[in-house]
Amino acid sequence: MRENITQQFGHLYEPLKALLIYRNSEKKNIYVEAFDMDRDGRPINAHPLTMQESISLAKALDTSEDLQTSFLDPTGLMPKNVLYINRGRNAYALWHTPTQKVRLLFKDGLSIPNGEAYVPPMVWKAQRNALYVYALKNDEPLTLTTTLSQAPYFNIYGDGKVCLGNVSIQIPKDCGLEEFMRLWQIYFFNSFFSHTLGGASPVKGNIVQLWQKLVNTDEPFPLEKLNPIKSTIKDLIK
Repeated sequence: MRENITQQFGHLYEPLKALLIYRNSEKKNIYVEAFDMDRDGRPINAHPLTMQESISLAKALDTSEDLQTSFLDPTGLMPKNVLYINRGRNAYALWHTPTQKVRLLFKDGLSIPNGEAYVPPMVWKAQRNALYVYALKNDEPLTLTTTLSQAPYFNIYGDGKVCLGNVSIQIPKDCGLEEFMRLWQIYFFNSFFSHTLGGASPVKGNIVQLWQKLVNTDEPFPLEKLNPIKSTIKDLIK
């Protein structure tokens, strides 16, 4: 006697639609052709992908469990210091912090003691695996045309990207917005500053002497020492 084992199989999926994607090699244009399926699972009725089919496909992808994520979702109201959030493929958050006193760490060779110091207002742009930081001339409200300055720290490239070295960055795929910003600020200020990048000082004057003068004092950061750059807040939203 044969045993019926069909109940042990997974759900049966029947072919519904086939898509064929064409690309113009010169203009890089994309054309999508859709096929219906007959009872035997063979493609028939070739036609350009319709708007309704595109909407149905988008809905199917949006409801996929693999694509559902809470990455960069705020836990409540949007934090006031958040400037912009991009939830696309290269998701990132853009936020700012005011003038504040933080603890800074320096490699021994710099002859700068570890300790607390005031830092200027900052703009942060971060993805899961990359961080860019910039400085601001004041704590005034920001607009798209607000100009940026180089962040007055070591380990930063001219475009604002932070050299993370061997720092182990562990941002969860479902990391919420507030935790995302908190973690990046911890990674940045708890790593050791060691050297300048690009062969030029990120501030006007000697950066070593600047931090030697500021660390473990109550002196405000001298904003006149910041190096302005041509970028604005708007340039970071891309």
